[in-house]
Amino acid sequence: MLIGEYYHNLDAKGRVSIPSKFRDDLGGTFVLSKGLDNCLYAYSTKEWEGFQNELLTLRGADAQRVRRFFFSGASECEIDSQGRVVLPPMFREYAGLKKELVIIGVSNRAEIWDKEKWEKYISDSSFDSEEISDAMERLGL
Repeated sequence: MLIGEYYHNLDAKGRVSIPSKFRDDLGGTFVLSKGLDNCLYAYSTKEWEGFQNELLTLRGADAQRVRRFFFSGASECEIDSQGRVVLPPMFREYAGLKKELVIIGVSNRAEIWDKEKWEKYISDSSFDSEEISDAMERLGL
């Protein structure tokens, strides 16, 4: 299970350390994809297969658009012996990644955010405890 929030820096070669608590869950090779809210999603290959299967069952024009977004914006990445992964330039550009990053756990995937974007996102009123409580009630939690 991927949980928590970890701060890391992107080095000059475009590498970032994957939190040690995430490495076992993601595996040595994992799938990195463009995510929503201009962050990156990181899935273990097993979780990616499940997500991929869900995408393939969708039908209609919206389904095609969603599949194109995720499949064209995905790549296998390998964690090196020092626990780092190279974030390809297209991913860094898409997510607006600068030097300081935040890697968060979202249960079945990790997300990689530019630190400034993450801080803006969590300071937004949609992350307010009252808003979360209302959303939980609407979801039946």
